[in-house]
Amino acid sequence: MAKEQKTSGAAAGAAAFKTFTPMAARPAPKDLTGVTAWLRTNLFSSVPSALLTFLGLWIAWSVLSALVSWGWVNAVFQASSRRECLDKVGLSGACWPGVVVWIPNLIYGLYPKDQVWRINWGALLLIVWLLPLWLPRVQSKIIIGFSTVLLFPLLASYLFLGGPKGWIWTALIAVGLTGFLWSLLTAASESLGGGPFLRLAARLMGAKTAEEEAQRGRLALLGLFAIAVLLVTQWNLDFVPTRVWGGLFLTLVISGFAITFSLPAGIILALGRRSKMPVISLLCTTFIELFRSVPLITILFMFNTMLPLFLPAGVEVNQLLRAIVAVCLFASAYMAEIVRGGLQAIPRGQYEAASAMGLGYWQSTSLIIMPQALKIMIPNIVGIFIGLLKDTTLVSIVGLFDLLSMARAIARDPGWIGLFLEPMFFITVVYFIFCFAMSQYSMSLEKRLGAGERR
Repeated sequence: MAKEQKTSGAAAGAAAFKTFTPMAARPAPKDLTGVTAWLRTNLFSSVPSALLTFLGLWIAWSVLSALVSWGWVNAVFQASSRRECLDKVGLSGACWPGVVVWIPNLIYGLYPKDQVWRINWGALLLIVWLLPLWLPRVQSKIIIGFSTVLLFPLLASYLFLGGPKGWIWTALIAVGLTGFLWSLLTAASESLGGGPFLRLAARLMGAKTAEEEAQRGRLALLGLFAIAVLLVTQWNLDFVPTRVWGGLFLTLVISGFAITFSLPAGIILALGRRSKMPVISLLCTTFIELFRSVPLITILFMFNTMLPLFLPAGVEVNQLLRAIVAVCLFASAYMAEIVRGGLQAIPRGQYEAASAMGLGYWQSTSLIIMPQALKIMIPNIVGIFIGLLKDTTLVSIVGLFDLLSMARAIARDPGWIGLFLEPMFFITVVYFIFCFAMSQYSMSLEKRLGAGERR
């Protein structure tokens, strides 16, 4: 009798649990399949859900219809001035000719029109350099990625700036070109199944042992460097001062340097703050807290106005360089705290397991701890990168004409005076495209690395 009562009680409990299961968790009725089942489960599962769905659809329709009416239906696409646009539609439609006329300035700033090809070639160079990262048969992706981050600025600096080259700058540019050539040859040889380029070159030179492969691989790399030096010595590009750099080009330059510098600097600062050596820990903590406690706009003002006062007489730092250094240091402090949070999320057992395997501090950090921490921190890291891209608009206060400054300049053009809304809408779309692309790439990277899987 007792067993029967217990059995009936369990059955009643199970029935009650099924009765009170939330609507969203219930399976779709058998007679509903496909799109109908999805709509029933996700959008119309209850009366409040249906009301919110209709409210959201009404808001989306209102915004999109107004946007299409302003930007397409009532818009003006051919006009010679802002006055002509106002005569045609007044304020009910967009005036796109002013934006079209200023698009070269929005992208390149005041860069000389006959030298714009250098920026285009620099962008193409970066795309080609990064292309092997998406080729499935390329095995040296990590090294190619590091070579892009470290060596592309050396090559692009002369491509964008130009001017006379000393022997030091010639050597640095040649190093960058060597890295580019090595990346292309390595990607080609690995895609064709020949292995890394230096190993393939060593075998073609008759190397049979591992020692001979290493020696002749270095000779092949030295040969690439000699070819790069010969090519660099033939380059003679006109000097383009940084004061004419601007638009989207300047925004990407500043944010690119900040993104490239902030992650490795943040890792070093985070490890230094967690160090058991008091002096190093104190210095890193002071740096992090100082730059995190001051707004970026204040740091930009300090570097732009106060830094020259501390330099020796006759020494002048480029205005663009001051802004880049300020943004890099500011981003490094925030990145350091994100990295520290990721390191604290790693279970203590991982440290103990690395110690039990006989690994030292740097081995356990680089091989076991840091890869796991970086995988956990992907969303926060990308959030910092997106914030850096948008924060570059603050450099306008120190006299640099970034994308936002060039959009504001359209309203001061005598032919398009008062044209504010259309340029702002255009740069909003540009920022959205770049930020959305970074966000989607981070999500795909999380899925590929399994960073979001439940344990």
